[in-house]
Amino acid sequence: MSTFHLTVSTPDGQLFDGEVQSLRLRMLDGDLGILPNHENYVAGVGAGEAVIVTEAGEKRRAACIGGLLSMIDNHANLLSTTFEWAENIDIERARRAKERAEQRISEAKEDKELMLAKAKLERALVRIKVKA
Repeated sequence: MSTFHLTVSTPDGQLFDGEVQSLRLRMLDGDLGILPNHENYVAGVGAGEAVIVTEAGEKRRAACIGGLLSMIDNHANLLSTTFEWAENIDIERARRAKERAEQRISEAKEDKELMLAKAKLERALVRIKVKA
């Protein structure tokens, strides 16, 4: 099977570097699937599930929130604000974060407070979905 090189990094360091069959993730304007020999592409990453199918055919899921994806000459580089493998997500912590965010949304008095609480809720919901 044909593959392409993928590097996944966050500000904390590199999380993946290897050959993959495919990558699917949420971009700012919707879901995107990348296969080998995809046209050159650069765009902003949204918040959602990322699915990587490795060269060996293993499907790996992660919570991916924010960042930038480039696909240049069959090499994808994902620099994400948050990238957490499904097996590393603490579901109870994510549920508590969801509850706190929902409480903050109901108590928000300013637009800035409301926007921050909604962003925290979105991150918690992504983690819960990916872990499920």
